[in-house]
Amino acid sequence: MNPLVDKMTSFIVMDVLERANELQRQGIDIIHLEVGEPDFDVPECVTKAVTDAYKNHQTHYTHSLGDPELRQEIANLYKREYNVDVDKDQILVTSGSSPAILLTMILLCNTDSEVILSNPGYACYKNFVLGAHAKPVSVPLKAENGFQYQVQDIKEKISDKTAAIFINSPMNPTGIVLEESFMKEISELGVPIISDEIYHGLVYEGKAHSILEYTDNAFVLNGFSKRFAMTGLRLGYLIAPKKYIPALQKLAQNFLICASSTAQKAGIAALRDTSDYEQVMFNTYNERRLYLIDRLQKMGFKLPAIPQGAFYVFVDASKYTNDSLKFAFDVLEKAHVGITPGVDFGTGGEGFVRFSYANSLENIKEGMDRLEKYLRTVRNCCASESRVKLV
Repeated sequence: MNPLVDKMTSFIVMDVLERANELQRQGIDIIHLEVGEPDFDVPECVTKAVTDAYKNHQTHYTHSLGDPELRQEIANLYKREYNVDVDKDQILVTSGSSPAILLTMILLCNTDSEVILSNPGYACYKNFVLGAHAKPVSVPLKAENGFQYQVQDIKEKISDKTAAIFINSPMNPTGIVLEESFMKEISELGVPIISDEIYHGLVYEGKAHSILEYTDNAFVLNGFSKRFAMTGLRLGYLIAPKKYIPALQKLAQNFLICASSTAQKAGIAALRDTSDYEQVMFNTYNERRLYLIDRLQKMGFKLPAIPQGAFYVFVDASKYTNDSLKFAFDVLEKAHVGITPGVDFGTGGEGFVRFSYANSLENIKEGMDRLEKYLRTVRNCCASESRVKLV
């Protein structure tokens, strides 16, 4: 077996989810606050587009870069929302955003390459870097700075081996939006930027900026899973500088062939016809966000930064535990609430836990009631100790 696989970590949130599903099969009611999957159904226009695609026998291979009509709609989106001009031939459509990350890593990295990542940050990034035989280099994000990237910290990590800098805004797990001043500064470092913009469209405070507003030396990752609740349709895309498109197309032809033809028709419909549905989802998420923040703070969890986007709340749980993995599984087993341990997002996430509000307000309220009861029980059992230490 390739020794690189041994260096990779499991996606711990999936471990939690799989155990939660096992408990459900035993008849136990679980409140899922661990996974970042919208609980909304796909918009009606998306359902119709997929159905029509099957009826019209649009089930064959598309262009390897993606349906030209879809790519033009993506270009229109970036012009409409960020006032940037993107040529449709700069866009590669993929089966979800994960293949886009992998192709970008293969394109930019060799065995001597380094890729700068945040710590904490999305759990899978470092494994994509390892998969390209490159080295992840982490930049710690400090709670006292609201988990905002600091440009000076990045500069200290840049070397002649640096292939790219990875950013994500709104960020997973913290939900914070990167400041515009940071976006401008990082664009001037002369290093390719990989910007994961998958949570754009889900920003409740402030404004998310695309890296393309500041530089062309960038690779943008985006998709339809979060904003349009289209997780199972597996549709994403990569926007890249034109000079790299022939190489990316070659990689895509060999490794992917093309994204699903029917999902691409759904993507066209989503970009054209879902503004009203998007607004309903947006308002619903924001209501859940505010409720969850309030409940967690009242329970004694600290929020170094109020989440501005996505659908996550990342809280300091050090009042209750110094082992986020054991804490998460204990909450699951005893309170029957799924949460994500902060260590899943890197060593900088230890002592924190992530809650997802991609679930109904009714379920979130029930989950908070169960968690509150669990914490009272833990306090009573461990009243003589200053911190909860699970065994």
